[in-house]
Amino acid sequence: MLFIDNPTVEKVLSMDECIDAQDIAFRGLPTGASVHRPRIDVYVPTDRTDGYFRWGTMEGASKDLGVFAIRMKSDILHWPQDEQGFWKEEKYNTEPGLYCGLVMLFSTRNGAPLAIINDGIIQHMRVGGGAGLGAKYLSRPDSHTVGMIGSGGMARTYLEAFCSVRDIRHVKVYSPTKKNREAYAAEMAGKLEIDVQPVNTPEEAVDGADIVAAATNAMQAALKGAWLQPGQHVTDVRGELDDDVFTRADVIFRQGVSHSRPRNEDVEHMGDGYNNGDYIAGNAEELERLPKRHRSGGVGATPKSYPSFNDLASGNFPLRTSADQVTLYLNSGNQGLQFAAVGAAVYNRCMELGLGHQIPTEWFLQDIRD
Repeated sequence: MLFIDNPTVEKVLSMDECIDAQDIAFRGLPTGASVHRPRIDVYVPTDRTDGYFRWGTMEGASKDLGVFAIRMKSDILHWPQDEQGFWKEEKYNTEPGLYCGLVMLFSTRNGAPLAIINDGIIQHMRVGGGAGLGAKYLSRPDSHTVGMIGSGGMARTYLEAFCSVRDIRHVKVYSPTKKNREAYAAEMAGKLEIDVQPVNTPEEAVDGADIVAAATNAMQAALKGAWLQPGQHVTDVRGELDDDVFTRADVIFRQGVSHSRPRNEDVEHMGDGYNNGDYIAGNAEELERLPKRHRSGGVGATPKSYPSFNDLASGNFPLRTSADQVTLYLNSGNQGLQFAAVGAAVYNRCMELGLGHQIPTEWFLQDIRD
């Protein structure tokens, strides 16, 4: 059995492999070769009076890849507001700047535990790779420009994924913090050898772009449909789109079903498309710590209303049929299966190259039947 840390994951995992692994795993869903359990979070009040403890898990398995994965996170959360009054989620484990997230990988052939993997690099890569899948099938083949709203880790892997599936030459990036967007522009221009320019408004980032992405941790709409132009392809991370985006889009696909059941409607907190498959503890006063519910989805629609990647891959619904259409890919839903697919790619490469820290498998086995 292996323990695989983030530096090792970064060494062995390419974006091309990340996208291809998800493509294979997702195509197993309509045939029954793959399965996933949507994300479920457990919240309980913590000692800090403006925060909550959250335990989050998601699972997936692929017969073709021969693996099952569960991804687990342990976070202390709080939700500060920026100068515009927008909620943002902040989190840590033990102290600010430290985090605890693990992927446990098992063989579906003999049940053996295969690996424990730090989830930091995989998390960003699998989300970026998912956005890349959407761009691969829905953006115009001649897409060369990107409008990026956000400058964090997801914005980095999103751009890397777009460059993997399209000949991207020019990028405009907006972030509310000037130094963050400037740092992003300098880093990504050097890494990808393309032109990346920071801009002062989100509208400027969207204007003239072929591919538009909202890759933020904002809990309100960061991208507005009024800014969109004919021919653009749009994607998101966690529902940072206003309802007009859905109205403007001619073709809409979702990655998958994010949650199997709605939140208890008596708890009017958090956001649709934002960790809704939750179990929440706390009295009435403690529940007030949670951000208020923000609804989006376009004219009362829910993500389940739209065709999924299953339909996209099987050809049951038409893709882009004209260069002027606006396409939208909702990049969430198959999270557990993503970790199985990308985790398997990482594990296989580590086994080939002799990387990772060996852990005795017998530590995780027992002779008492459970």
